[in-house]
Amino acid sequence: MSPRGRARPREGGPVVRVRPMRPRDVPQVARIEQSVSATPWPRHMLLAELGRPSTLDLVAVEEGDVVGYVLASRYADVWHILNVAVRDDRRRRGIGRGMLQELFGRAAVVPHLGFTLEVRVSNAGAITLYENLGFLSHGVRKGYYSDNGEDALIMWRSGTGDDPGASREEAG
Repeated sequence: MSPRGRARPREGGPVVRVRPMRPRDVPQVARIEQSVSATPWPRHMLLAELGRPSTLDLVAVEEGDVVGYVLASRYADVWHILNVAVRDDRRRRGIGRGMLQELFGRAAVVPHLGFTLEVRVSNAGAITLYENLGFLSHGVRKGYYSDNGEDALIMWRSGTGDDPGASREEAG
């Protein structure tokens, strides 16, 4: 991501902008959520997240369409990343990375201890992305996912401001 949430186009592609989620984005976010999640959040829960002082909810927008979103809530001094999703036809283009880097930048305004999330142990692509962004594995929640009883890997990232993902991207 370049300054204030703008991604560089890939191979002449459109620019993806990351910005705060708005109520009018929720129908598109809900469609993405329905397509990627075995237990999707209903619209009323997505709407309830918006505007709370302890949340950062961002969308990635490409040519007016929401192509991804991230939801995070702050509990005490830790940000819990609740959901990260990118539309199927826009995956593997750096959108998820860009949204998370924007989240890290926006969260840095208030001192905090870091970020945590849970990810399905079978989701190798997401685990690799999170590791590349500085997350480390800190255990497993057995049977965490209610749809199939799959375990969740618990991951943490320091809130020190170190951004290994940004330095790797700039170096390459």
